[in-house]
Amino acid sequence: MSQAPLSIPRHVAIIMDGNGRWAEARGLPRKAGHRAGAETVREVVDAALEIGVDFITLYAFSSENWKRPQKEIDALMKLLERFLKTKGKEFMKKNIRLRSIGQTERLPESCRARLASLEKETSENKALTVILALSYGSREEIAEASLRLAQKISTGEISPDHLTTELFAQQLDTAPFPDPDLLIRTSGEFRLSNFLLWQLSYAEFFISEKNWPDFNKSDFHEAVVDYSRRNRRFGGL
Repeated sequence: MSQAPLSIPRHVAIIMDGNGRWAEARGLPRKAGHRAGAETVREVVDAALEIGVDFITLYAFSSENWKRPQKEIDALMKLLERFLKTKGKEFMKKNIRLRSIGQTERLPESCRARLASLEKETSENKALTVILALSYGSREEIAEASLRLAQKISTGEISPDHLTTELFAQQLDTAPFPDPDLLIRTSGEFRLSNFLLWQLSYAEFFISEKNWPDFNKSDFHEAVVDYSRRNRRFGGL
């Protein structure tokens, strides 16, 4: 008997957790874990392309990550800049579009310039959209969206009587994208860590015990197969 075709999630969000623990378990500096994690990004993006996912959002640097030691922040920013610098040709060849969400104005100028350049260069690509959540925090995003709505109400652009969840969602950083269907979190942790709190309301969760550098194409495929078995009711029967 032939197997039923997989139900492919249109949008997968990933909390890439465990780089530091992966490095510490091997007696390596934390930055070695972040470098290994960057290689996992490449493998998982390829897996998403092969399976037919349309959008993938990667929690690359949270707003709370600015509290880490400056040495680690500097290493992460250098890694981000190197990633952006070297991915242009690959993203164009693979027809990948890059977008970003978060308070990217807080990033170093060199990173902002690379990010803007690659987003522009890949803007017409269609095979897969990779969304980097950078200096991102969902509570901050929701607060800023609320402020924008309040300003529009105060100027008469919007009537309070016309407020809807759809109208609110249009004020979020993620307005151009569909909500995630599947959330993957590595390292065995069961929390959202201030990531896409609004957008993940009806997403299916897949928790991997592996640290992010050990996660691979096979694990990504396992998550999609697990998602395909779910019966998504969205609050109904």
